Amino acid sequence: MARDRELIEPSSDLDSPAEVAEMVRRFYQDVAQDELLGPLFNDVAQVDWSAHLPKLTAFWSRALLGIEGYQGNPFRSHSEVHARSPFTVAHFERWLTLFHETLELGWIGANTERARELADNVARVHSQQLIGRAV
Repeated sequence: MARDRELIEPSSDLDSPAEVAEMVRRFYQDVAQDELLGPLFNDVAQVDWSAHLPKLTAFWSRALLGIEGYQGNPFRSHSEVHARSPFTVAHFERWLTLFHETLELGWIGANTERARELADNVARVHSQQLIGRAV
């Protein structure tokens, strides 16, 4: 699937709340429009993006920048969606592919690498717990 946004040269790290928010916005824009993931988020989970993006930004800001404010249980949320429409390995692999592509198109640096590693770990743990196979 071709990206419809302008390719930019990665020049900054995910080192501010604004950078994290932009990464989250770009990534989940792609997720929402993805042929495989979009229906899970939009139809099954019925995500309210205006409420969900700030929560996701808070999660990544805490993980990457140590900023307090995230409240939630990501595993519980994913488990509830999985109960309605089971995840597959392909879902986790696609999520990771889009995440990695988003980082490659916009950011470079130590926090960017930490984000990549955390995303890999989240996908591995959630896929193991939900479908019995780590990606």
